[in-house]
Amino acid sequence: MAHQVVLLFMPLLYFPSAFGQVSYSIPEEMEKGSLVSNVAQDLGLDLKRLKSGRARIHFGDSAEYIELDKERGLLLVKERIDRETLCGETTLCALHLQMILENPIELFRITVEITDINDNAPSFESSSTRFEISESAIIGSKFVLEKAIDADIGTNGLQSYSLSPTNNFQLKLENQADGRKKVEMILQKALDREQQEKISLLLTAFDGGQPRRSGTMQIIVHVLDANDNAPVFTKPLYKATISENSPKGTSVITVSASDRDSGTNEQISYLISKNKLRLSDLFEINSATGEVVLSGGIDYERIKVLEIDIEAVDNGGLSDSSKIIVDVIDVNDNSPQMKILSKSDSISEDSAENTVVTMLSVSDPDSGSNGEVKCHISRDIPFKIENTMNGFYSLVTEVALDRESASEYNITVTCSDEGVPSLSSSVTLTLRISDVNDNAPVFDRSSYEAYIVENNTPGLSVFTVKASDADWNQNARLSYILEDSSVNGVPVSSYVSVSAESGVIHAVRSFDYEQLKEFHFRVRAQDGGSPPLSSNVSVRMVIQDQNDNAPQVLYPVQTGGSVLAEMVPRSADVGYLVTKVVAVDVDCGQNAWLSYKVHKATDRALFEVGLHNGEIRTVRQVTDKDAVKQRLTVVVEDNGQPSRSATVIVNVAVADSFPQVLSEFTDFSMHDKEYNDKLTFYLVLALAVVSFLFITCLLLIISVKVYRWRQSRVLCHSNLPVIPYYPPRYSDTLGTGTLPHVYNYEVCRTTDSRKSDCKLDRAASHNVLIMDSSSTGTMQKLHREQNILDEPDSPVQWRRIWLPTQ
Repeated sequence: MAHQVVLLFMPLLYFPSAFGQVSYSIPEEMEKGSLVSNVAQDLGLDLKRLKSGRARIHFGDSAEYIELDKERGLLLVKERIDRETLCGETTLCALHLQMILENPIELFRITVEITDINDNAPSFESSSTRFEISESAIIGSKFVLEKAIDADIGTNGLQSYSLSPTNNFQLKLENQADGRKKVEMILQKALDREQQEKISLLLTAFDGGQPRRSGTMQIIVHVLDANDNAPVFTKPLYKATISENSPKGTSVITVSASDRDSGTNEQISYLISKNKLRLSDLFEINSATGEVVLSGGIDYERIKVLEIDIEAVDNGGLSDSSKIIVDVIDVNDNSPQMKILSKSDSISEDSAENTVVTMLSVSDPDSGSNGEVKCHISRDIPFKIENTMNGFYSLVTEVALDRESASEYNITVTCSDEGVPSLSSSVTLTLRISDVNDNAPVFDRSSYEAYIVENNTPGLSVFTVKASDADWNQNARLSYILEDSSVNGVPVSSYVSVSAESGVIHAVRSFDYEQLKEFHFRVRAQDGGSPPLSSNVSVRMVIQDQNDNAPQVLYPVQTGGSVLAEMVPRSADVGYLVTKVVAVDVDCGQNAWLSYKVHKATDRALFEVGLHNGEIRTVRQVTDKDAVKQRLTVVVEDNGQPSRSATVIVNVAVADSFPQVLSEFTDFSMHDKEYNDKLTFYLVLALAVVSFLFITCLLLIISVKVYRWRQSRVLCHSNLPVIPYYPPRYSDTLGTGTLPHVYNYEVCRTTDSRKSDCKLDRAASHNVLIMDSSSTGTMQKLHREQNILDEPDSPVQWRRIWLPTQ
């Protein structure tokens, strides 16, 4: 395969681009990936230049048949090229490409001529044709035959015809002005219908390619009686004009022919020869009048001249042919076509004047003034457009740029043709002006204060710090950084974190208001410039309390093994202070505001509890009918949302003496029953562990003695608020939180846990009795504080009794 290469370089002064031209010739139907040329070598370009310049091929309106291998600098066949599809009957068929390089911008024109190969055989529109010829036809009568069609050109195109057999007819070829051959069948021997009514002939068309290709058509001749004059057209060549885009039905021309015969033999029918591709779809002829009308759409840009072969046939089968040349008149029906060959999305504000920003390709397929194009842009922007060469425009900077005045330009390039009316196209280019890093980030506040409720989920988004930067792009891309500091000796990063991109502050841990009320830290905003600029802001984080702690009842103390009972004499009046429920809440504010309510009671009409002070008092006079054993369930509730609560059970004994209390609160029936049911098991178990229990009980009694002795010393010297111990005559001026007066009592045991009365110390006015179902002996005074017990003038008397649980 030989390639023809033509190099043409045209240096242009005062323009930062280079232009060149190179031409090649290749045959059609080459395989994909076939080599066209080494374009880098032909243009004298280095392979590195192809890569750095992002070399690419611009194809204009043509399909992408050729591709560029930048790695090797080669032009390769990308798609199979069919010359007939690409150019039709045009003799010179070529692809016009442009190779574009950037940094700096360079443009090279590449012309690839597509040569024809003999890949199409001649063919006829019809596989057979029929003639009716009178036997009286004179020798030398002509019969026009259908021309063969061969899509190839040159020597590969249609070259010759042959007719067989040649007993009655011979073939005559006549060259026409368009270079084609007029094919006629000449009668060389008179016909005799009586001898041969039907004659079968074979017309063969040959091209000149290697190998030679051919196509055939069968000719059937029916011999008729006398019709010795053939029709004759008034002109051997007709000419007409028609504008493109004319509507269907437009009259093109009217042809006529005459026949010297008479009668039915002089009747003539007109028809269009089927020897041109698609002409039968574009034109129709009235068989009776010879008027040719438009039946399809005509586009000047596709075809400019049409040749129509017509025939006139009489009823005897004799015919004549002629040709109509139709010139298509161009109409300005195409707007300029604009394509961006190379475009810069951004440009630095310190770029020099006449810097190329965008290169455009502009074309108009119309002809004459309809295809002449001029381009322009707005006058109020610092750019101009220049016509660098025919069909190519460059957008360049006209003056120095200033990003602070305008950070972005929307440049509309408008191209108009010279037609009437003028048609135009436009394209809008967006160009950003890049900046230098000359502005530090600025926070939207001088300082921040944020609030977060305690017991938060780790990772919770608390709030967002926001900064802005007057710069652009990377110089304004901010990152948020938590500066190193500590809170109570712990790094602040273990408390909070900051999102580098969004500035969102997240809680790293769950906060507890009771441990930490607030803390401070600093956040730095830093841009992405080189060198980077930054600024700081102070943040105060405030922890808000949550109602996460339920009230804690300090008094009365709930014990597991005994029942704590408050004694109320039957002579108690209305408002008698029975006891006081004391509770605390470690929360703050309204979450720690406590209220007291009676939830359940043996006799609701007998006792009430103070809503805010927790004091349990009698509502009415105690009578003999009131049960000795009274049980109250008091609910302590805080004021949080939602509220939390705690309950405490207060046992009250309504009696004047301890034996009455013991008879009501002590019931060992269940113990006796369990004892009888499991007697055998206990006997066996007792035999095994009796020794161990004796030693264990002895050690336990000694340990309890020591523990109570040490505990009493601790309580005497401790500053902690221990309840229920209160100093004598202690007064609560607000009436809430403590009892007005508190009395301690001596503790005694009964000599018999079932039957005996309590042994009380009569020297004291108040006593405490503790009873346990497992006790068998009497324990005398365990502890006495003389300065507390001796208070004979106390107006309120409390009796507290420890009774065995049932």
